[in-house]
This record gives sequence, structure tokens and C-alpha cells, in this order.
Amino acid sequence: MNNKTLPRRVVITGYGAITPLGLTAQESWDAIMDYRIGYRFIDKHPAGIKSRFYGLVDENLDLKFLPAVLRRRLPRFAHLAMVSAREAMSMAFGEKAPTEFYDPLKCGAIIGTGWGGLDETFKFHEQYKATGMGSPFACFFSMPSIATAACSQFWGLRGYQNSPVAACATGTMAIGDAFEAIRSGRTDMMLSGGAESLRSDSAIWNIDVLKALTREEHDITKASCPFSLERNGFVLSEGAATVCLEERESALRRGAVILGEISGYGNFSDAVDFTAPAEDKLARINTIHAALTQAGLRAQDIDYINAHGTSTELNDRNETESIKMALGDEAYSIPVSSTKGYSGHLIAAAGSFETIICLQTLKHQRLPSTCHLRVPDPICDLDFITEGHREKPVFHTMNLSFGFGGANAALIISRGEM
Repeated sequence: MNNKTLPRRVVITGYGAITPLGLTAQESWDAIMDYRIGYRFIDKHPAGIKSRFYGLVDENLDLKFLPAVLRRRLPRFAHLAMVSAREAMSMAFGEKAPTEFYDPLKCGAIIGTGWGGLDETFKFHEQYKATGMGSPFACFFSMPSIATAACSQFWGLRGYQNSPVAACATGTMAIGDAFEAIRSGRTDMMLSGGAESLRSDSAIWNIDVLKALTREEHDITKASCPFSLERNGFVLSEGAATVCLEERESALRRGAVILGEISGYGNFSDAVDFTAPAEDKLARINTIHAALTQAGLRAQDIDYINAHGTSTELNDRNETESIKMALGDEAYSIPVSSTKGYSGHLIAAAGSFETIICLQTLKHQRLPSTCHLRVPDPICDLDFITEGHREKPVFHTMNLSFGFGGANAALIISRGEM
């Protein structure tokens, strides 16, 4: 007799996002469906920066819901995180607190970031050099874990806490780790996602000097064109995206609306280079295989892949080849798209925002197209949905995220009613 306890199922009951496309997750999805882009021309040539296109959240943030003791101690990336988290928690629990349904010690938070409050660190360092006095909150501004701590405090989440820092794979890893925490029984409810805001010339120069950002100077349709021969780097954007995860049976008992289910997660490291993906693609292949295996799915069960698709020469070719090597001939039958042509690259928030895109795809049964893909790279020869958004039955989606430092993560997001 086998008394082994089956792993618990993990569902998504809320999500929120603030991006250059919109102040909410729905506004951002609607912008993509309307083929709108969230970035624009900004000339930073006087600062020695070659990149010309950026995705910014221009509207003033509504932070009145945050008490001053929190609000004043948070850098901008954490403000963005709190806005997206509030939307997610409101969707999941309405006006009630999660601790009305769960033991606070079984509720946790994982909010990741790539570079945290780097802008504020630069700003107050200069102020300190000039006057001998910086900000009394500068220590908090430079803490990568500050958004996680703020979410934990604001909603009384006293269980498992973590703050992954894995560049562009951060958001997906945050959700994957939260999924594992609930699946194992360590927690019952988790708030997870990623946030990023790099607006200062110093922070942008740090990335621009690596030649990772787009070199297009005039045509905005060539600034971010994943899988195209015209690609030449990614568009840097700011934003945040967060999801609320719960143990399935507990969520159903409290009458929650199930928006989707995390059914598989993979995470492997290239361990080769700080910026370039590994030529053997071993980690990416195993990341995809691990997610499928945990979900109990085969390649032919995946109805849509949201690719990392950064619009950089190395990633797009390596990612395409990784998908083909991992999924075999089935790879050519699975629709794939990158939505970074609309949003730009949200860095730590990219994977969590694209998880929300997968959830919207499941809800609307509509696959977003790959924006600006007019001249396909012959090596990037998968079905990248170039004709426009596509109507199609969707039950299982895969979200891929790959980051500087060799971080690779994949999530399987499935329809929750299955």
C-alpha cells in the first residue's frame, strides 16, 4: 500500500500589473490586443547612452493606500510592486485580508528584483558626497528585499519570505518558488512576482555599455522586434507584476475564483557566462523538460508558449533552438510569441507580467502576436504568430524566462477548472 501524500495543487486567484502599457493588468492586456506599444523615443545621447527607446510609467502612482511609514521608506521599484500587489490581492480577496482565511504563518511573499533601488542609491550617494548627508532611508532603498518586506508587513504575511535576484528570470522564479512552497505544504497562500525601475542615466548606462539595449535610433518598429533579422537589442522598461497563489482545495472552500493553475516549474543554470546564453542549451532544454515532467504533460499538450524573446541576436536564436531541441518536431506545431515588442523588457517583472499574459490567453482563448516581426530570421523558424492575434482553444501554456548570469526558468500555466 502506498501512503505517499500527493503534492498539493496550486492555483492563481488574483493578479496585478503596472507597466508602460497600462496602470492595471487589464489595461496592459487591452493595449496589446489593440496592437499598442508602451515605449517611446527618449534621447539620452548627452549622457553618453546610445539607446534611444524606453518604456516608462508616466502617470503619478496612487500610493494613498500605503501608510506614510511604509511609503517614505520604499524606492520606486517597491512602489510599483505594491501597486501591482494591491491589484492582485483585491482580485483574490476583495476587501478582506488573506489572514481572514489563512493562518498568517502559512501566508508568504516572494517579490524579486534585478537591480532594486539602484536609482535611489545613486541619487543619495551623490547627495551624501555633496553635503555629507544622504537620506535616513537610503539603507532601505538599496535593499533588494524591501518590496517583499513591505508586502509582508502591509498584508500581515508572516510565513515564508524570499526575494530572488536573477535579472530577467526573476519574476518567473519568484512565482515558481512560491508554487513549490505551497505544493510542498510549507504555505497555503503566497504573493509573488517581480518589479523593476531603472530610470537614472547611471543605471541605464551600466546596461547600455554592454550593448544589450537596442541600437535603433529612428524607427520604433525596429527598437524591439523579437526573432527578426532587424533586431539589435532590447528596450528597457519599468513596471511590476504580481500574482496571488493558493492551495487549490482551500481556495475552493472559501469560494475563490480560480483564474489558472501552476502545474509545472523548471529552473536550471547555464553556469557559462554572465550575459551570453550557453551554446549547448543544456540548461534551457532541461528547464523545459522539468516543467513538463512536473505537470505530467507532453510537448503536444502545450497550446501556447510565451517566449522570453528579448530582440537580442544571441537570445532569440538560442531560445528558438532550445525550444526545438526540447520539444522535437512538436515545436513546429506550437504557437509561440514574445510580447516584449509591446511592453519592452520589464527585467525582473518580465516573467511575472508574461505569466499574466498567459492567464489572459487562457481566459480569452486568444494568442497575442509577436509585434514588429516583419523580416524573420531564418534560424528563428517556429510559428511566431506574425499574422496578428490568433483565436485558438488553449488549455496549457508555457512561460519561458532567461536572465543574465545564466538563469533559466519555465512555468506551465494551465486552465484552473481541469
